[in-house]
Amino acid sequence: MSNTIAFIGLGHMGKPMALNLLKAGHSLRVFDLNADAMKELQEAGAQVGESAVQIAKEAQMVFTMLPAGRHVRQVYEGENGLLQAVAPGTVLVDCSTIDAQTSQDLAAKAAKLGLIMLDAPVSGGTGGAIAGTLTFMVGGEDQALDKARPYLEAMGKNIFHAGKAGAGQVAKICNNMLLGILMAGTAEALALGVAHGLDPAVLSTIMARSSGRNWATELYNPWPGVMPDVPASRDYQGGFATGLMLKDLGLAADAAVSQNSATPLGELARNLFALHAAQGQNAGLDFSSILNLYRQKS
Repeated sequence: MSNTIAFIGLGHMGKPMALNLLKAGHSLRVFDLNADAMKELQEAGAQVGESAVQIAKEAQMVFTMLPAGRHVRQVYEGENGLLQAVAPGTVLVDCSTIDAQTSQDLAAKAAKLGLIMLDAPVSGGTGGAIAGTLTFMVGGEDQALDKARPYLEAMGKNIFHAGKAGAGQVAKICNNMLLGILMAGTAEALALGVAHGLDPAVLSTIMARSSGRNWATELYNPWPGVMPDVPASRDYQGGFATGLMLKDLGLAADAAVSQNSATPLGELARNLFALHAAQGQNAGLDFSSILNLYRQKS
């Protein structure tokens, strides 16, 4: 495939995603405010640019992976934004996790300019980004997804078309709200069992093979030492930061308010993660460190 791809945002998720596009043989141009990240991509074979607009102007496909909605708006519709700079027919794919309204607004503006835009937030964490096994939850038109699919397949294992513009963001928000709830619940149950003298590994196995089974008990145990290759066993370093989980739970809360939806467990999880994040350096630790909110100190 001869299309040139621009990738903007080389953070913990964006960098390995961009590297997987290179590994798949695609021609890639990259930009990030972090010079070290750009250097790493350049050494891997990507072209680097001085601005987002510079690398996107002649690209047929543009990916963005940015921290929050305000960053996405700035890159696309701010001064010298992408919407005014790229050529008609360019496919724009925003993989950031943001509010659905922003995605809908940008998609509508893009359409008026002859551009094609998808919201395609991801699930799978940094491990999935590195392995190329991410799940993409896509909002937008079928034809746009058809054009983007070969590139998404270089970065992910599962690609779901959630619906029209903004639907990918709604799906991601719902998924991460449930993720926050189940992680807080799993940590609470483990802490209770250990407080009564149970071995956390034995209890985890029991729950993983019983009706308490969930993603955390199977793949991402929050108790240190139970699973060797998860953040809990490396002092909660890496993975998905508590601060990012708190951001996503806030997006879920905003989405609930916009539709008068009741999300009492989502709100409880948000308050628990907010309490945890406010203590020490927890906001930068993996979200499974919520365990320390419950764990009895010896």
